Amino acid sequence: MKNPTLTFYGGVEEIGGNKVLLEDRDTRVFLDFGASFSGEAEFFSSYLTPRNVNGAGDYLEFDLLPRLNGLYRRDMIKNTSLKYASPSIDAIVLSHPHIDHVGYLPFIDENIPVYLGECTKTIIDAMREPSRFDLGQHEFRTFRTGRKIGIGNLEIQPIHVDHSVPGAYGFIIETSKGSLIYSGDLRRHGTMAHMTEEFAEKASEHDPDTMISEGTRICSQENQIIHSENSVKAESNDVVENTSSLVIVAFHSKDVDRFKTFYEIAKNNDRKFVISLKLAYLLWKLKDDPALKIPNIMKEDDIVFYKKRKRTGEFAETDYYVWERPFLEKAVNHEYVRENQSKVLFNLDLIGFTELIDIRPSPGSHFIHSMSEPFSEEDVNNDVMNRWLEHFRLKHHQIHASGHCQSKDLTGIINQIQPKRVMPIHTEHPELFKKLFKNLRVEIVDKGKSYNL
Repeated sequence: MKNPTLTFYGGVEEIGGNKVLLEDRDTRVFLDFGASFSGEAEFFSSYLTPRNVNGAGDYLEFDLLPRLNGLYRRDMIKNTSLKYASPSIDAIVLSHPHIDHVGYLPFIDENIPVYLGECTKTIIDAMREPSRFDLGQHEFRTFRTGRKIGIGNLEIQPIHVDHSVPGAYGFIIETSKGSLIYSGDLRRHGTMAHMTEEFAEKASEHDPDTMISEGTRICSQENQIIHSENSVKAESNDVVENTSSLVIVAFHSKDVDRFKTFYEIAKNNDRKFVISLKLAYLLWKLKDDPALKIPNIMKEDDIVFYKKRKRTGEFAETDYYVWERPFLEKAVNHEYVRENQSKVLFNLDLIGFTELIDIRPSPGSHFIHSMSEPFSEEDVNNDVMNRWLEHFRLKHHQIHASGHCQSKDLTGIINQIQPKRVMPIHTEHPELFKKLFKNLRVEIVDKGKSYNL
């Protein structure tokens, strides 16, 4: 009988872009199918982008997508050398909803089912309208932690982990040749660290043959302080309570833990927390998940929503998308923020910095940058950000808790699980795993190459 194989089509010597094909007898499953930010950056920029009209063609041209038959939608490959074939992949299994793990899903044949956590499905649905990002009309099959999934010859057990987005999972996969562990993205220093501990404990019980591990923060010298979520709260609160000026904060819109951190800071300092309509929409969609404990944003007096000028510039209801309109009754604009700078904590994405021109923050106001992962669809170039801060004379504070394990935490997790072999991905420095794990077999993987279990 042929051994199960792993083929890595993404996440190899890069942060994100995970696309791992697991084959076991006649079963073929992809673990994640993410966008490659670094790969795209080699050939595209803000003004030079892949053509939507060409489907997967521009991505295939530069090896950003695997050249496999029976994987893609017919319309996505009509201008390529690939010929359409009925699906030869049994499923896509998603670990969490970050773009570098789900972003290339729109190219996939919609007859291939997609397995994902219930919370991930909610977040993906909430991304469709605000972000105009549609992952396709797949058959989405949801799971929660511990619920085993049977896909052909494979049994997959998702176990929740702590990450910078809710609903993140690692997987324990039973193959015909033993157990395989897939870490997804995880950390030990967040508010839900116990979930990562549970994953490590359960994974260790399976005597795994192989562990595919992320290594985002594995580098020769970590150049940023790894805050915990509690320290983010303490340091940011110190900024807010010691100023009567405007405080602006930027964080990832899907980072619910960070929202709750700054909401508590706003309440502690008798400030209104002004959040975007996009974030309000996501939080409203997630409100019924008991594990997340999200406040009722429509009833909380300490939360208001920010509406930008659109179309007519007169803040008419018809200026806004249908999904935005339910939040307009509690919405404020730039005039409110400008006139109440000492009374608000203002959440502003970096791509929305043009709002500062209308708000006119008082010189010496504060900007808390609470995001710093290597790639993000919501961040801007540091040089550009710093010029805006200098222009408006804003004091810059870098206060962030990463969504990924620092080196010593990841070392502890892998040593606890004790796989016979570690295959590092989602890292720019896989070779450093050999220095960290001298007692384990570390295999550095090549893109497109298959490895036996």
